[in-house]
Amino acid sequence: MNRVFLIGNLTRDPELTETSSGIAICRFSIAVNRNYSSNDGERKTDFFNCVAWRGLGENVARYAKKGNKVAVMGSVELRNYEDSQGVKRTGVDIVCSDVEFLTPRGSQGGDDYEAPAPAEKKRAALQSFDDDSDIPF
Repeated sequence: MNRVFLIGNLTRDPELTETSSGIAICRFSIAVNRNYSSNDGERKTDFFNCVAWRGLGENVARYAKKGNKVAVMGSVELRNYEDSQGVKRTGVDIVCSDVEFLTPRGSQGGDDYEAPAPAEKKRAALQSFDDDSDIPF
């Protein structure tokens, strides 16, 4: 089974592009802190490249930005390629099946993410009703 679940912060703004056939693809990376410290007391951080396709990728590009905390669910995918010098390399991507936005709306100076003001609750005014003439007893 190839499943991964990560919670971390975006290290840069997501990049939304399209394939030659018009399918949306969003690339972003997240920094995930390890839950232990090294001998010198420093916490280590791992960085993961993530890919989200189609509507999910469009949503990530629209609503997430550098510094936002996200939960990523997906699978690990290895890519083999040659760099510009002809050296064979392996890339590791997290292919997202779901992304949850964990940063509350309106935080970190996000003008685009302002939550609407709560509607005022109106209390219906009760009016007195005096119509004892129609009571049958």
